[in-house]
Amino acid sequence: MPMLLQLENPNMEPFAEYWMGVHPQADCQIMDDEQTELLLKDFIHQQPETTLGTKVFKTFGNMPFLLKVLDVKDMLSIQVHPSKAQAAIDFEEENKKGIALNAPNRNYKDTNHKPELMVAMSGFYLLHGFKPEEELIAKLESKKELKKFSTVFKKKGYKGLYKLSLEMPQEEVNSTLQPLLAQIIPLYQEGKLEKKDEDFWAARAAQTFNSNGNIDRGIFSIYFFNLLRLEKGQAIFQDAGVPHAYLEGYNVEIMASSDNVLRGGLTSKHIDTTELLKHTLCEATHPKIIKASKTKSSQKYTAPVKDFTLHSYKLKKGETIDLEIKTAEIFLLMEGAITLQSKKTKISLQAGTISAVAFCGAIVKVKALQDAYLFKASTM
Repeated sequence: MPMLLQLENPNMEPFAEYWMGVHPQADCQIMDDEQTELLLKDFIHQQPETTLGTKVFKTFGNMPFLLKVLDVKDMLSIQVHPSKAQAAIDFEEENKKGIALNAPNRNYKDTNHKPELMVAMSGFYLLHGFKPEEELIAKLESKKELKKFSTVFKKKGYKGLYKLSLEMPQEEVNSTLQPLLAQIIPLYQEGKLEKKDEDFWAARAAQTFNSNGNIDRGIFSIYFFNLLRLEKGQAIFQDAGVPHAYLEGYNVEIMASSDNVLRGGLTSKHIDTTELLKHTLCEATHPKIIKASKTKSSQKYTAPVKDFTLHSYKLKKGETIDLEIKTAEIFLLMEGAITLQSKKTKISLQAGTISAVAFCGAIVKVKALQDAYLFKASTM
């Protein structure tokens, strides 16, 4: 991340996330044509219908997405996001209870849903939804320590299985997983496990998240969920209710403008099992790797939501393209160098820099000064 952003990092501090957008908790700053620094959300607020366009303004009232670069070195928490309708209800319920927005036990930070689409920038490993039935049973019965989950699954289905793993007393979590971990952790330490094997990630999770003699119950989910590897340029969509966790890799991600996250393990943060189960889609997930629709130099990643669309452009040195701006959009340059030019403004971008184009109907000419890899986040 520091290399991308061209930041000094002599102490090798971890840089995990780079956010761009107008969420109330965001402080994304821009410099306007008069070289004045201000928040992107304030700039849009000054002329909302002009910057967003009438359609987006009437539908959302603001830029409805967040763009993010994510570098996953340590496994991220198992999580689920609520639907838009339910998020609004539950946000108000927590307000009525007097739970502060910044309280550690607060589940709902806003009234929005948080569907996500990510594009891998490297080989990227993640967990995504429950394994299909036959595959799940085979996995559970291949581990003697997990066979009791197979019995529960056959009787009570996905919800009964997940409920058991979330509500099991900590002592039973420890006694169930300790024999399994005693077998796989030495293999992990000796480099004898492959990343395509759930045992690899279970062992890593144990070494990362176990504390004070307690084993993280999220390790069960590593065996319950689909384990995927995406190659660079491949994408996947996480809809409301789909449990998922990012395990390792580098990506560009676009999502609805929200910070509503319900966690289910592999974390030291707040876990509310009742709320998590209420929102989790307890059914088989058959992963759908998204292949972008392509033209000569552009790719378009679409998702089944109105909040966002992600475009990417691979340009050779000297190549130019004209882009019509349909709403307030964000450009993120991942590789190379380019210029962006409209009627009034011309700016240069180096890898890791961003530009917010906030005038609906403008035409922007993109010219590659070097071979370039550019992303454009939009609502359309």
